[in-house]
Amino acid sequence: MKKDKEGCDGKSCLLCRLSVREWDVAIASHKKNFRLAKGETLFKEGDEVTGIYFVYEGIVKVHKHWGADKELIIRFAKPGDIVGHRGIGGTDLRFPVTATALTPARVCFVAMDFFQSSLHINHHLLYELMLFYAQELQTSEKQMRNLAHMSVKGRAANALLLLQQQFGRTDKGFINITLHKQDLASYIGTTYETVFRVLNELISDKLIILSGKDIKIADKAGLKQFL
Repeated sequence: MKKDKEGCDGKSCLLCRLSVREWDVAIASHKKNFRLAKGETLFKEGDEVTGIYFVYEGIVKVHKHWGADKELIIRFAKPGDIVGHRGIGGTDLRFPVTATALTPARVCFVAMDFFQSSLHINHHLLYELMLFYAQELQTSEKQMRNLAHMSVKGRAANALLLLQQQFGRTDKGFINITLHKQDLASYIGTTYETVFRVLNELISDKLIILSGKDIKIADKAGLKQFL
């Protein structure tokens, strides 16, 4: 991870957008900016929590160990999103997840003591973070329920619909995030081989279109029938 001399624009992330303008000077003096190469780790599961990160450019995947040699992707963070908040709380501040750059990325970092001061000063930020935690809890509960009760094809269909909702579509109609099949497998809690088979079945059913690693939803209603 290298220092980013250009820095961020000071207005895109959660901290900058929801803090009072009088707090801008404090943020500017406390933030640090970094660049990550594709595949570079921001922090690892078990690392001590020293602060909070905000994605400024690129996509970061948040994942954790699942079983002996598997990983489960919890979420994807896009520009403006917070990363590292799962390490807040409790007495032993350790990250319960790992964050890895899915693409070349730029992030902003603030130390934990400054972030906590920001929450005390900026009530709008505190309120929005509370709502964000509530939404994350609901999403995690749904993900665990889907792993237990939904078929693999249903989980794949649900994942593709969620990714399109989160990242939008390119000019050619493809979901605006490029995923390796292994990452998609880790996101829905299955194996590479199973994802390969399920995607081919969805292609045969004319529900999706595949072009290299890019996926286009051809029949949204058709995918929803598996949910």
